[in-house]
Amino acid sequence: MGRRFAKRLTGLLLVAAMLAMPASAQEASGGREFTVTMDNMVFGRVPADAKVGDTIIWVNNDTVQHTATARDNSFDVRLQPGKRARTVLSKAGNVAVYCIYHPMMRTTLKVVAS
Repeated sequence: MGRRFAKRLTGLLLVAAMLAMPASAQEASGGREFTVTMDNMVFGRVPADAKVGDTIIWVNNDTVQHTATARDNSFDVRLQPGKRARTVLSKAGNVAVYCIYHPMMRTTLKVVAS
């Protein structure tokens, strides 16, 4: 009975430790992924619930080069036609995004802290 009790106790302690893990440690294992397309000279729908640590996958479906450039300089993704790239969101806030080649292409990412 002593071994069985010790095994159960070890399992319970492991579960308790995982539940007590802070959100920042959970983010280190990776956040969610969202895809934002560039098509017909506009940015597609951006996520409404993005968090720090999440990844945006930018996809250029147009026939011309585009960028996803953050006005706060937190990222600058340049995409040839038909290409994709990733950006990991590193800080909370409203991030204005535009294309440097086509300034009328604009959107805002609302990023919350986890």
